[in-house]
Amino acid sequence: MATKAGTGERGGPDTTAPTIQTVQRAALILGSFTVGKPHMSLNEITARLGASKATAHRYTKALRAANLLRYDERTSLYSLGPQVLTLATAARAGLPIVAAAEPYMEELVRRIDETIVLSVWDGESPTVVRSVDNTAHMVRISVRVGSRLDLTSSAQGRIFLTFLPPDQVPALPRSVRKSSEFTEELDAIRRHGLSVNSPAVNGVRTIAAPIFEGDKISGTLAVVGTTATVPDDVKSPMAQALLETARALSQRLGTSDSAPSAG
Repeated sequence: MATKAGTGERGGPDTTAPTIQTVQRAALILGSFTVGKPHMSLNEITARLGASKATAHRYTKALRAANLLRYDERTSLYSLGPQVLTLATAARAGLPIVAAAEPYMEELVRRIDETIVLSVWDGESPTVVRSVDNTAHMVRISVRVGSRLDLTSSAQGRIFLTFLPPDQVPALPRSVRKSSEFTEELDAIRRHGLSVNSPAVNGVRTIAAPIFEGDKISGTLAVVGTTATVPDDVKSPMAQALLETARALSQRLGTSDSAPSAG
């Protein structure tokens, strides 16, 4: 017997469409939260759904039960729940760039004995997806996977600012965009293919290089160490070893000859 049009089984009612709508609505709610908008009211969620408040409340209740949303009774606001962090970690671990970068990172650690960090762009800032710690130093630096890095003050953030198309970067403060010093630094990063950051407050120095996939930046590879062990010279053997590794990984990922210059 042929399956009738509009039915999910032979002669039975079609339950596929309502199920798809449920998933789409749940995804719409979760996707409405951003770094710039981490909290939302029920009225805001209702407006995003374009449904009744009763419908929005039903969805938020189900998402709370799954630990995908949390609700603050004091403020009457919703935010993403702890299960989202678990899913985000699993998603990052499954990125193709993580598996491809692993042997390159391990080799670079053996070569220079400093912590090596891989970060990707999450739409608003660099996010650490893999970290391989140094092992021989008295001071061992660890970087937590899932850490979100500052867009303008981190070496990784400035790499992305240099090589991402402007329309993919969130609006920067006017004072930053108009700063001649900031513009000159981004120009220097484009020339050398490296960004060096040395925060005075913690004695940690980071050197970052871009990773390209095709003709687009797909991540950054960075050396993280102390100011005593990591030089701030982009021409140092350590910086050049990082640059060589980032270029080799980019080739592994299929960088084309038309990729932006990185040195």
